[in-house]
Amino acid sequence: MKPETSTLTRNLSGRENSNSRFRTITSERLNETVYEYEHETGLKVFYVRKTGYNKKTAMFGTNYGSIDNVFKVPGQDNEIEVPDGIAHFLEHKLFEQEDGNMLDKFSRLGSSPNAFTSFNQTVYYFSCTDLFEENFRMLLDYVQNPWLTDENVEKEKGIIGQEIQMYKDNADWRVFFNLLDCLYVDHPVKLEIAGSLESISKINKELLYDCYNTFYTPSNMVVTAVADLEPETIFSITDNMIKFKDRGKVEKKYPDEPEKLNKEFKEQKLHVSMPLFNMGIKDNVRAEGFELLKRRAALSIVLYHAMGRSSDLYERLYSERLINDSFRCEVSLNTGYGYLVWGGQSPDPEKTASIISGTLREVASKGISPQTFSRIRKSQEGLFIRSLNSVEIIAREMLDSYFIGTGLFDEVKVFEELDTDYVNKVAKEVLNNPSALSVVNPL
Repeated sequence: MKPETSTLTRNLSGRENSNSRFRTITSERLNETVYEYEHETGLKVFYVRKTGYNKKTAMFGTNYGSIDNVFKVPGQDNEIEVPDGIAHFLEHKLFEQEDGNMLDKFSRLGSSPNAFTSFNQTVYYFSCTDLFEENFRMLLDYVQNPWLTDENVEKEKGIIGQEIQMYKDNADWRVFFNLLDCLYVDHPVKLEIAGSLESISKINKELLYDCYNTFYTPSNMVVTAVADLEPETIFSITDNMIKFKDRGKVEKKYPDEPEKLNKEFKEQKLHVSMPLFNMGIKDNVRAEGFELLKRRAALSIVLYHAMGRSSDLYERLYSERLINDSFRCEVSLNTGYGYLVWGGQSPDPEKTASIISGTLREVASKGISPQTFSRIRKSQEGLFIRSLNSVEIIAREMLDSYFIGTGLFDEVKVFEELDTDYVNKVAKEVLNNPSALSVVNPL
């Protein structure tokens, strides 16, 4: 956790509560408190109490995603390389238990369960209004108990194979991953999260157990929850349910990604009514912890200024009918990789991309004025504060924050520390990098 500023106060100066084993981190400005607890195995648990809320949620996540295919197991010197798509495959298999499917079990308790695998995380979660404690116990239990057989692994290959085939015809998916293939030469972020038909054919029960035992370990995982319950209820259930032992910290290995693009342009033809484009820039600067959070916020301000819905660029492109309401922009910045991406439908993607490139060069050169920066910063901070009305967003933010080495309220500290000079410095560093263009045209 980052040291707190004047906006943060830690209960009992960071010592354990006299009647329990948790600490509190309070944002007086937001009037929110995070309860932080560490299980004896090393598993961290973060809880926010939302008094008066009927909706409740919990997440159990591991710092393990699709890019983590080369690693060293604790205590071993040799590197292990596993097939692409294995993290996603494992996510699928955890829902299947010897006594039935977990989706059915959660549904019988009236909750809504799901899971996802991203580039760097696998997360299992549920939301409910009633029977939270029963659902929470079930979440903690099944994630600790994979049930893998040769037969059910082979069966799953067919199911995931159908999913891979489905994404091949998904224009939004294809235009995005084609862009990543343009941006990245070697980094596995360019690869499909689910893998390929060839890569999943190499997955077997033994490999799945190897990956589970390596990455599904307390020091590599976190539990987050948001509900209207006493903190001790959350932590007592965790104490009773967590049974697995920590196996040590895994050492992940990634290739050295060059600064250059893999390619500038990639085109594909699919059944679409209008051309679709994604355009992006790779951020070559590596940041961690609070600095990563700060850089991410700065780039979000830069992108919003350049092409947000209130920008001159957006107004021009929209009035000339070069874009429509499908246009979106996003900053994705994590430890080890980072990129800016924007796009949507356009009758002339290359003309649109050329206009956008000119605007980005102008922003990099002229920078953002203090007045514009202040307005956008307040807007972005307001969006974050409003998002804390969602139990799911709070739980996800706590999980994401922990995995990058920050805390939920560090987002507020970021907005306090940002200034025009820093944002303009980051804008120059990134916007002057070469851009790539991915287009999906009609057949």
